Amino acid sequence: MRRSLPKQLSFHDHRLRSGRGGPRPGAGRPPASANPPVHHVRRPAVPGECPSHVTLRLRRGLPGLRSRRFLRELRPSLREACERRGFRVVHYSVQRNHLHLLVESAGKDALGRGMKAISARVARAVQRAFGVAGPVLHGRYHLRVLRTPREVRNALAYVLLNARKHWRERHGTPPPEGLDEASSGRWFHGWRRALGSREPPAGPPEVAAPRTWLLSVGWRRHGRIDPAEVPGG
Repeated sequence: MRRSLPKQLSFHDHRLRSGRGGPRPGAGRPPASANPPVHHVRRPAVPGECPSHVTLRLRRGLPGLRSRRFLRELRPSLREACERRGFRVVHYSVQRNHLHLLVESAGKDALGRGMKAISARVARAVQRAFGVAGPVLHGRYHLRVLRTPREVRNALAYVLLNARKHWRERHGTPPPEGLDEASSGRWFHGWRRALGSREPPAGPPEVAAPRTWLLSVGWRRHGRIDPAEVPGG
């Protein structure tokens, strides 16, 4: 009778059998906050025809960003950098300790270069507005590539109406209806209805016009966005 040779255990097999060694789910030091920083992870491929949703977070202890002082510093800087070498910032919203951006890029490299420039400008705007020094951003930016009309439509509502989401989380009820002044909502042409007799915005926009099919036309397959929506509701 032929006897089979014993199978040599791999490191993975040994870890499963003994419970020791190697990376395991839940191992290591727990995160210091509910929103740990994004470290140097491998970024996914970014097709040129797909827009992206990017989130920039700030370090703890800084003043809230939803102030006229910060917006006065940020808007001119965005006007200068919203479109450059295969990279465009199409929409944004500013929250208390983070910013949401909808961007288009010619690929992963163009996205990386563009976000490096935008991140530096956001950091300098914070430093000028509040007179602070040192690092401002909390880790790297978080990235989500949007590949379908539904994803883009949801991201538009999430970014432009994000302040309504946070209001509902704090107060339990939707906020009064109105466009968020700390966003690019006044430059958005996809609202389902106008809000009163709102005058057209003065001056050049601080965002670029979309060029991808998904962000300019495709998302409309799922309906224009009502300014009274609450993302995630």
